[in-house]
Amino acid sequence: MNRPHVHMGEPCTLILASGSPRRRELLRQLAVTFRVAPADIDETFTNGEAPRDFVQRMALEKAQAGFELGGRTLPALGADTIVLLDDEILGKPASRAGAAAMLKRLSGRTHQVYSAVTLVLGSGDALATFNATAVTFADLPADWIERYCRGEEPMDKAGAYAVQGGAGQYIRCIKGSYSGVMGLPLYETAVLLRQAGLLI
Repeated sequence: MNRPHVHMGEPCTLILASGSPRRRELLRQLAVTFRVAPADIDETFTNGEAPRDFVQRMALEKAQAGFELGGRTLPALGADTIVLLDDEILGKPASRAGAAAMLKRLSGRTHQVYSAVTLVLGSGDALATFNATAVTFADLPADWIERYCRGEEPMDKAGAYAVQGGAGQYIRCIKGSYSGVMGLPLYETAVLLRQAGLLI
């Protein structure tokens, strides 16, 4: 496994074990200093694993990998987000046709977004949290789905959409955490960081 170099810049509070620009943007809102060390882990779903167990396991494994990449000297934050429809996980689409098929399934329906966050401390111990949010789409026009899937926005997103992007215009209701749907539930993350003494 290739281990990316962690740049030693200004003193920082923790490692963010994610390459997601959305998670970086959200974590900056908490005014903590951090370095990015994207975790390269096996994200294969285990047969019979409950979706909540899966997303929590991914967050833990990412945080553990980030802790190792940081030389075991700083706490590491890992997060994972999945889209769940009819108890089926809708991951990142493998193709534009796959993205369109996901959006057609989500059209006019309510689905769940699960976000798990884990903080591995300097001692190696871990703190964890979880958020579940219900997202309801209006009916998605077929021509809009086609145009949306020509772009890059749906291609690296669970469920093939970005709540903060073009798909937001068709989201009728969010019950839960908007930032959790983006990929990092800020309230729950802040609670973890305060428990660890990393945030006032």
